[in-house]
Amino acid sequence: MKQFACATVVDGCPGVVRGETEEEVLGLAAAHAAEAHGMSDLSPEVVEAVRAGISDA
Repeated sequence: MKQFACATVVDGCPGVVRGETEEEVLGLAAAHAAEAHGMSDLSPEVVEAVRAGISDA
């Protein structure tokens, strides 16, 4: 199981997503970014920041 805490990228955000794989977590994080932060198109830099913030749950 993998997880990503949004506060790693967006200060103060309590959102956390979990998935079986890194790719699943990236998809869930993108959905969270769109819904919670209005970020419908993630830059490569944001994707890399999210990837770097993924850890084992």
